[in-house]
Order: sequence, then structure tokens, then C-alpha cells
Amino acid sequence: MAKQSSSTSRTTTAVVDVADRLHSAAIHLLRYLRRADVETGLTAARASVLSVVVFGGPTTIGDLATAEQVSAPTMTKLITSLEGEGLVRRVADERDRRVVRVHATPQAARILRRGRAARVRVLAATLRTLDSADLTTLGRAADILRTLEEQRRDQPAAGALRKR
Repeated sequence: MAKQSSSTSRTTTAVVDVADRLHSAAIHLLRYLRRADVETGLTAARASVLSVVVFGGPTTIGDLATAEQVSAPTMTKLITSLEGEGLVRRVADERDRRVVRVHATPQAARILRRGRAARVRVLAATLRTLDSADLTTLGRAADILRTLEEQRRDQPAAGALRKR
């Protein structure tokens, strides 16, 4: 096996270091912002499922289960509960009546928009403490992360387990 050049090794080390720091920062930031979710009255799991449907549009229970990394029966229970509260509804697909899509109700959309606004307010209050150079840097980093997300959207996570 050929050795990596020291330049490649340093680059790999730098990438892993940034990935590790970014991962840690993202987790801590989301935990901090989750405190604002109390206003929604939703558990983290329910808010996450509704977020997929509200911001991503109607989808199937199977696709929701995949997105949330839970089993289809677990997702079915969640959807049944949310449906009972008037937050989602199941609608047969117009092209293929065998397919059922989960749609968010206007009430769910209002709850999620209020929750998102609360998180943004909390984050904005924190960002106000930064000087303009750091705020500009974070804005650029947010743009870079959005670009990476768009490129990655249809690719499975590296090292992710695949169903057989």
C-alpha cells in the first residue's frame, strides 16, 4: 500500500478536524435552540416529522420513516397520533390510488412557522453579540453549508448502513 504524501495527510487531518468541530458546534447549537421548541407543545420527534411534511411537502409514511430513521410501524403510530390531533391528514395519491401521502394541515404549518421563528429569534439574539466581521464569516459559512446540503441531498451519508 502506498503512503499518503505529507501534504495529503495534513489536508485529510484538517478536513477531519473541521468536520469534528462543525459536528460538535451543530449539535450544541441545535440543543440550545431546541429550548425554544417548548412554545410549540411538540416533542422533538413529533416536531421533526411535522417539519419534514410542512417544509418538504406531502410525502409517504415510508419516506418519512427513512428521513427520520425509524421503522415504518413507528412512523405509522406517529402519523396516526398527529392525524388524531388534526396536524396531518392522509390523502390518496391522484396518479396511483394505492399510494397514500401525508399532508400537513394549516394548523401544523402555523405551529412549525411559530417554532421556527422562535428558534431564529433566539439565534439572532446570540448573533447580535458578534462583530460585523464574524457575522459576515458566519453568513458565508451558512451559504457554504447550504451548497453542500444541496449537493449531498440525493447521496446517502458516507458509511451509512443500507437496507438489503
